[in-house]
Formats: sequence, structure tokens, C-alpha cells
Amino acid sequence: MAVSEAIENYLETIYILSKEKSEIHAVDICSYLSYSRPTVSIVLRQMREQELVIVNEENHIYLTEEGTRIAHRMHERHELLTQLFMSYGVSRETAMRDACKIEHDLSDETFEALKRHVQSEGHRGAVDV
Repeated sequence: MAVSEAIENYLETIYILSKEKSEIHAVDICSYLSYSRPTVSIVLRQMREQELVIVNEENHIYLTEEGTRIAHRMHERHELLTQLFMSYGVSRETAMRDACKIEHDLSDETFEALKRHVQSEGHRGAVDV
């Protein structure tokens, strides 16, 4: 299933927040992304329709299996690219911003090649993936 870059960002956000807290609400996503409640509500509805998230009776948000798969994929890319850029002397803030731009468009083939390279080279402290 092809999902938009925006939805990938939301899924990754939910994934990150779920590591920090057991109950995630729309307000948590709003706060994390600095988006308005109506904007987040629209995207949450789209993600529910695509069966990427579940929102229960208490309005707790959970990733489905497919949502988790996509979120993990994006998070892995973001972390590896951030660490790779930082290993070349890029500031953390810039590395994170650039990784976020690239992670969505990078082909699986290229990402897997980068990952193999980082793992085989022990790339100056790059993240373990």
C-alpha cells in the first residue's frame, strides 16, 4: 500500500510516542508535530480508513500491524541517515532535518546498500540497525 509522506510522518510520530508512553492521544501528536487539532484529526481519519491506526473508545491511538511496519521502516531510515550525516560532521539539527526529507524518497535498494555499508564499516558510531 502506498501512503503519502505526511502519513508516513504521522505513523513515525505515533511510533516514537509509543516508546515514551502507553496511551497516545491526538493532542500528543499535535504537540509533537506542532500541528493544529483539526489537521491531525483529518489525517487520523485517513489513517483509520487505510487501517493503519486504531482509535479506541477512550480515544487512545494505536498502530495496526501495517502501520507499525511502515512506521518502523521510516524510523529506521531516519535514525540511520541522521547518524550517517552526523558522522560526516553535520550538526544534529541539520542531520535530522535532512534525514526527514530524504527518508521518504530513498529507494529500498539504496537504503539497504547504505545500511550494509554502515554495518560493514562500523561507520564511525553510526546507529545499529
